[in-house]
Amino acid sequence: MAEHAGTGGGLTDATDTAVPQRNPGLKAAVVVGAVALLSLGAVGGWLGYRIADEHRDSTQQSRFVQAARQGAINLTTIGHKTVDADIDRILQSSTGTFHEDFQKRAEPFADVVKEAQSTSEGTVTSVALESQDGDTAQVLVVMSVKMANEGAPEQVPSTWRMRIGVQSSGGTEKVSDVQFVS
Repeated sequence: MAEHAGTGGGLTDATDTAVPQRNPGLKAAVVVGAVALLSLGAVGGWLGYRIADEHRDSTQQSRFVQAARQGAINLTTIGHKTVDADIDRILQSSTGTFHEDFQKRAEPFADVVKEAQSTSEGTVTSVALESQDGDTAQVLVVMSVKMANEGAPEQVPSTWRMRIGVQSSGGTEKVSDVQFVS
């Protein structure tokens, strides 16, 4: 056995100056902590993604509902003095076969409105998203429509219920279909 002279004048055994032992409990605690931290980060990232995804969906749904609401107002607010601008507004806010069909009928429709000297004004009383599939949606809209003809007594407002199809294209939502429902 090797002996060394110590500072205290006594002899010490070389094996007495042992290297400090590592604590196996500390290693396990560090591993558990790291796993917990990584897990917490993953859950936080997933929750952040879900929140952003839900916000995106909510924004898209709001845009569909707003496009249907405005489309219904455009379709029910038409005056004999402004019919050409009213038709243009309807065409600008529509797409697809609805746009094509309305465009084909626009001139005869304008003639009838001008000849009857009619005016209608629609007010949305309720609106709800019925369904959404990707870039299309179905929105239910209930309208109160007040109609009048020049020289005729004012009529009681009518209630109209519509299912309005909305299509998103290039970040713009437009009316793609209109059905009257009971």
